[in-house]
Amino acid sequence: MSAGGPEGTRGSGPPLRRAMRGRDPAEEHRASTPLELLFDLTFVVAVSQAAGRLHHALAEGHPGTGLAGYAAVFFAIWWAWMNFTWFASAYDTDDVLYRTLTLVQMAGVLVLASGVPAAFRDGDFTVVVAGYVLMRLALITQWLRAAAEHRERRGTALRYAAGIAVVQGGWIAREWAAGTWLPVTFVLLVAAELAVPAWAEAGGRATGWHPQHIAERYGLFTIIVLGEVILASLTAVQAAVTAHGLTASVLLIAVGGLLLVFSLWWIYFTGDDVTLTTLRTALTWGYGHYVGFAAVAALGAGLEAALAAEHHAPLSPRAAGLAVAVPAAGVLLLFGFLHRLARTGAVRHPLPVVVGAAIVPALGCAPPLIGLGPAVLAMGLTVAAVLAADVAALHRAAVRTA
Repeated sequence: MSAGGPEGTRGSGPPLRRAMRGRDPAEEHRASTPLELLFDLTFVVAVSQAAGRLHHALAEGHPGTGLAGYAAVFFAIWWAWMNFTWFASAYDTDDVLYRTLTLVQMAGVLVLASGVPAAFRDGDFTVVVAGYVLMRLALITQWLRAAAEHRERRGTALRYAAGIAVVQGGWIAREWAAGTWLPVTFVLLVAAELAVPAWAEAGGRATGWHPQHIAERYGLFTIIVLGEVILASLTAVQAAVTAHGLTASVLLIAVGGLLLVFSLWWIYFTGDDVTLTTLRTALTWGYGHYVGFAAVAALGAGLEAALAAEHHAPLSPRAAGLAVAVPAAGVLLLFGFLHRLARTGAVRHPLPVVVGAAIVPALGCAPPLIGLGPAVLAMGLTVAAVLAADVAALHRAAVRTA
């Protein structure tokens, strides 16, 4: 796949330089570029590292510290990916400098991924911060270039560059924080990161991102994270079968996990095009995906922990059940909310989504009574039933309007 430049054309290769005057937000047939797809694949490594470390923390009976480290690391992954995605939607020139700076961001996420084990094991975020700041410095350079070459939106681009730069100084300074200042400064810096786009866009002419391109980019990353869940689950099933043989419980967890992944995929990719008519709606929709992406990846860690709990892991059956149920319910609620927010028409009635999201955690508490395997299978069947109810409602609506 390829995308046109500002003038809607591509040559046989990337030009040395193309003026960064902004892409047309109404450009037809706008699709993800090979560079964007490669960018996503480098983030798969970081997501895999974060989810894998969460799985180990859960399996070893340390859910609190594991979730705290996971939330922090995943924020860095998601925020860097999101910032590049929206910038690229507005300013992808695909020339040599643009490609080079994007490759630097990819190198940064690999540095970040290499620091994930130390962050979980020792609480040492030095390498994670180094990789994150490297990505952000490359993006600052992109915004400065946009400010220099796109005079109509120079003020907005400069505000982005300044805001991001100030916050990066904060992340670097935080390396010397200790004690209670660590969580306090983290929350403050996250709030500052989230505030930069709203501040930058409100202070000048709005950035011209492409709504359909943004929706496609988020959809592709959702598929990638769901693929991580399948890979993690398959690896855990293989390990369980190799060590103890194929038991009924392992089979039920595997089937229930597949039902969860397939049903959640179907729910996300249903409905009409995403409608992002205002900056507030766009930011809410974009920010909301942090919960979705993080919860989907955590679902894979939960399924791995559930399979490990079948063979005398420190994690109790109830805790293992909740490790699957909580992220599954969170994803279900978040997907339903995003569909309603973006007016896709996919969720005709929110009641089945809310009921399903309430039943799944209840099933997470049930393993001591019914067993872990049957509980996970029941979770998968519950989410599949929510999907079936929604599909039936969509069909009835289509028949009435035909």
